[in-house]
This record gives sequence, structure tokens and C-alpha cells, in this order.
Amino acid sequence: MYSEKVMEHFQNPRNVGEIENADGVGEVGNPRCGDIMKMYLKIEDGIIIDVKFKTFGCGSAIASSSMATELIKGKTIEEAMEITNKKVAEALDGLPPIKMHCSVLAEQAIKSALLDYSKKNNIHIDGLDDFNPDDDAHHH
Repeated sequence: MYSEKVMEHFQNPRNVGEIENADGVGEVGNPRCGDIMKMYLKIEDGIIIDVKFKTFGCGSAIASSSMATELIKGKTIEEAMEITNKKVAEALDGLPPIKMHCSVLAEQAIKSALLDYSKKNNIHIDGLDDFNPDDDAHHH
């Protein structure tokens, strides 16, 4: 049912933890399945130099968060904005359709953390204008 990559990231998730004085912190949750994801970003000169996450949820949610942090580490804000749940799922060699919402959560967590960063630093990030972390991820 799960790809080897999903299992591997679930059993050995990367970048778990939190960053003290993070430049951006995003927290998204899905009340329906009880998944909660918190993402911490350390950003210097527009580059995400460090990223950590904490996830309460199923294996897919943990694997998705882990993979998402790997995908954005060392990338620019613009590149991080291009990460979609589809890209996260593809990087994991696919997720079962019933678990696709877990990768949406990872995408939302990144954007939520970037939104926090943009507000704290009063900068504009293209593509975040329409983002509302309180939207129910299932309806997109």
C-alpha cells in the first residue's frame, strides 16, 4: 500500500524538532483526521537555511512533512512556494489516494510558515495573497 520511500521517511523522518527563534512558524491542522503539522523555518537572504517540523498524525502525514522539509531545505522562498502536494507525493513515489490530504497539509504548513515570515518581516511573497491556512484542506 505504501511505497518504500513513504515507509522510510515514516520510520526515519528528517528534520524533526523545532527551531528556537524561527523566522517563520506555520501550524496547520485537519480537525477531521486529527493531523496537526507545525513547521519552523530559518531564513537568511531569502534562502531557507534550516527547516524543522513536528507532526501529530498518521504515517503519511509524517512522511509528507519529512519529504516536504527535504524539498525546501536550501531553497529560495520562491522555490519553496512552488512545492505542491503533488510534488511532495511524487517525491514519495506516490501516496494512496485516501492519504493525499496528508501531503496537502505539508504544502499548507510550508505556506503558513512563509506567511508568518512575511508578516514578521513585512515583506511581500508572491502567491501568498490568496493563501488562507484556515481553509479546510479537503475542499481544495
